[in-house]
Amino acid sequence: MKRNIYLFLAAMLLLCLAPMPYGYFMLVRYVMMIACGIIAYLYYQNGKMVATWVFGALALLFQPMYKIALGRTVWNVVDVIVALLLIAMFVMEWRKGKKDYVKYQPLPPDNDRGKENNRFEFQLKGKLDSKELLYVASEEDKELTDLFESQPEVLEGWGKMIGFHIVYLPLLLKRLKDKRVLKYRAPYLDDSDLKDVSIGNDYLLQYLDNPGDKAKLKHGFIRTEDIHRGDDGKDKATNRFYPVSSKSGESVADQLHRIGKQISEEKNQQKLLEDKVESWTEYGYPVHQDADDSFNSQVNEENTDDLIEEIKERIAKLRQRGISQILLEQLIHPDDRLSKLVITKDFRLLLPDYQNMEIKMEPLVKAVYLLFLKHPEGILFKHLPEYRSELTQIYEKLRPSGLTDRALQSIEDVTNPLLNSINEKCARIRGAFVGEFDNYMAKYYYIDGQRGEAKKITLPRDLVVWEE
Repeated sequence: MKRNIYLFLAAMLLLCLAPMPYGYFMLVRYVMMIACGIIAYLYYQNGKMVATWVFGALALLFQPMYKIALGRTVWNVVDVIVALLLIAMFVMEWRKGKKDYVKYQPLPPDNDRGKENNRFEFQLKGKLDSKELLYVASEEDKELTDLFESQPEVLEGWGKMIGFHIVYLPLLLKRLKDKRVLKYRAPYLDDSDLKDVSIGNDYLLQYLDNPGDKAKLKHGFIRTEDIHRGDDGKDKATNRFYPVSSKSGESVADQLHRIGKQISEEKNQQKLLEDKVESWTEYGYPVHQDADDSFNSQVNEENTDDLIEEIKERIAKLRQRGISQILLEQLIHPDDRLSKLVITKDFRLLLPDYQNMEIKMEPLVKAVYLLFLKHPEGILFKHLPEYRSELTQIYEKLRPSGLTDRALQSIEDVTNPLLNSINEKCARIRGAFVGEFDNYMAKYYYIDGQRGEAKKITLPRDLVVWEE
């Protein structure tokens, strides 16, 4: 609705170029003052300070109480410039809306889903990574299972050819030979915890949105095509199913080849559909005005783009190739088994329930972390200057030898919401945790939050222990 106001205001301004009665110009002044004031306030609420100042200035420029005498010619130029600005804002908002529509629109209605096509709806726990194909079966095909278990290279080779990781659940846990991988994904586990864990090819079928569909998925592969909002208001995973059978007149190799070709065609069709709606990214995102605008939130999904390279490399090694991260989380994380966080007298960060793991950070990074830990309600980045004194006191305790001018400047930078220093510190804090154990657990310990909202550490404070 706001973007339509941009067009309305632009049209009013352009009409000022015509020989209109004096009353019309006064009306334009009043409308522009009120509208620009409201828009400035809305941008202020969202933390967009540059846009706030621009529309605030326009409200003052057009206010009719103390008229600014610029002359008719100059006012015409101003009207045109402001009208072009409003039209540009309309286009930007429209592009953004189109992008969001493509990303979040539900699938077209399908009254016979799963019968005439290969789409099946799953609860969100039935979601796979975008490059994973999972073998599922509601009934056993002994020849197939003997083949896949005795010759896993068949699926591995096929997966490499089509660009997917093939997940065969009975072999999943057998792949976990490196204990560092287990400790990364589940830091609370000891060697005996996985002995009784077993999993069958029907595991993911428990998450079918319609349990009656289970009989239709006899044996084959599924992949997640998209996530959409269901009629019940909950997010669903749409998984495509590709049947395969040893009883088919077609050889298993030919079936796999056909499935690979079908997936490629489906992905090409999906890309063509998305390309019909121009992407917001063609025009570039708006320039970041402050630290909050460039904050890389992890609320909706994990993103490693803002992590330092050595952490990225470590995570890549620990997330062993060929193992489904999402499925493994469901298997070894029956609940949120969070560890207490102990802050020792000398300000070490220990996780006693994760084999007494220590999380190490540089002094200023740790000072920022402790600051947010002391404020469970969270901190808005635009209010960071109000916490400068408190952060300085924390930093002094971490550096008992005293703070240099350079250290004081670093504190000033990290509490300046117009600089990116706070984002760098948050990225290093996140890296300190996800470099030691999986984001499934780590997300409770680092600083996160939606853009424009208070950033906080979500770990329940009854798990935080400050040693006296």
